[in-house]
Amino acid sequence: MHLIWENLIKNLVLHWTGEFKGLGEGSGSYILENSAWKAVGIATAASGSTIPSAFGSRVPNIVTDATLCTADMWSFWTLYLGPALLRRRFRKPKYFKHFVQLVRLLTTCLQYEISKEEISDLRTGFIQWVQGYEEMYYQFSAARLSACPLTIHALLHIADSIEMCGPVWCYWAFPMERYCGKLHPALRSRRFPYAALDRFVLEDAQLTQIKLISGLTDELSLRTPKQLMPGVFHHPSYKDFILLPACRTGELTPGLMTGIISAIATRINSSNTQTIRKYVNSAAIEQWAKVRCIDSEEGDTMWASSLKSGQDDSRDATFVRYQMLVDINERHRRQETTLELQTFYGQLQHIIVLKFQDPLARCALGFAASDLDTDVIILAAIRECTLGPSNPSLHGLDVHFYSTMGARRVVDLTCVQCVVGRVPVMDDEWDWAIIDRSGSLVRAVQAMDGVNS
Repeated sequence: MHLIWENLIKNLVLHWTGEFKGLGEGSGSYILENSAWKAVGIATAASGSTIPSAFGSRVPNIVTDATLCTADMWSFWTLYLGPALLRRRFRKPKYFKHFVQLVRLLTTCLQYEISKEEISDLRTGFIQWVQGYEEMYYQFSAARLSACPLTIHALLHIADSIEMCGPVWCYWAFPMERYCGKLHPALRSRRFPYAALDRFVLEDAQLTQIKLISGLTDELSLRTPKQLMPGVFHHPSYKDFILLPACRTGELTPGLMTGIISAIATRINSSNTQTIRKYVNSAAIEQWAKVRCIDSEEGDTMWASSLKSGQDDSRDATFVRYQMLVDINERHRRQETTLELQTFYGQLQHIIVLKFQDPLARCALGFAASDLDTDVIILAAIRECTLGPSNPSLHGLDVHFYSTMGARRVVDLTCVQCVVGRVPVMDDEWDWAIIDRSGSLVRAVQAMDGVNS
């Protein structure tokens, strides 16, 4: 994949800037205007402040500081920033569509699982992309033969390689380099380095098999066990989340309190808001600054904007992706309620913890009998982004545009899935593009009628 990030993408950029081996654009019209390309570079650098650190390193200005870009940075720019920033930059849309087609193919290549049908689509897709490249950049001219380096031909073999060896993440350079770093400490003998490596690989494989067969992954782990840091909050009812400082107590605004009452009423399917308000007023209420997903080793950390520090060099991690069941017949009162799982994006403003110790409140709010001294509800207040209609040219990519913020929703914390980034596009139609790099790994699965789907 380094051949793509360090060669193919860079060559495309050279084409777009008219600097590819002095060829110019020939009979085409793919060279970007200087002002447009400068705007792409400025927006790329500016996006570093609105893209969380979980997404990777800041991508510098690719116009003035392209030499500082690593393969990882080019990968991120290609898959997430490029489709948003290059939209409407070319004089003819076919060049942008051709680039987005490449992004779709590369996104499929990076999936953890690839079906036979997808491999077939990759094979056909790369053939079509190379044919399009030859038409647009090579232009079937012997004088422009240098526009077809080996990296273009290599794309035609990706589908075959995946079919023979599996998804590219199994063998591409990034994990291989990390594995080499793991082997380095095993070189204890200068006289017999290969024997030392062989012994380490054998013992590591044996230990891995013992862990898997005996179910002793945690007990035999050579890593220092992770422990919760002091000052955090974790509750068994929300086992996939921990709350991180700072924490403050105090009265909430009337509008926020009304949202909490409505959220709990929806949770227990009750219209008796007066009783719910009474129990909420008797509960201990806390607001926390951050929440971290702990369902994996690299879970996202999301900030509440109301308690976020205002450092100039901080990276905004307050925008999140969340999903809710929505009644699609809400405007048709005579029709039956039909719930549909829908995806939303917005800014996480408050993380609210309600602690109930009163037995009457715990019973009225539907908590199951348990040995816990305190039952807890954790809510997230999110200001929704008003998304524009899906763009046909970006179909298949998780890129969404918005300019304004909508209403504030109060939802259960379990609805929040991951942190997302934003890119300032500032075109005639939209101000921001939302970058969601979560893929299918964090998609909620709805269970209906006792059957998991």
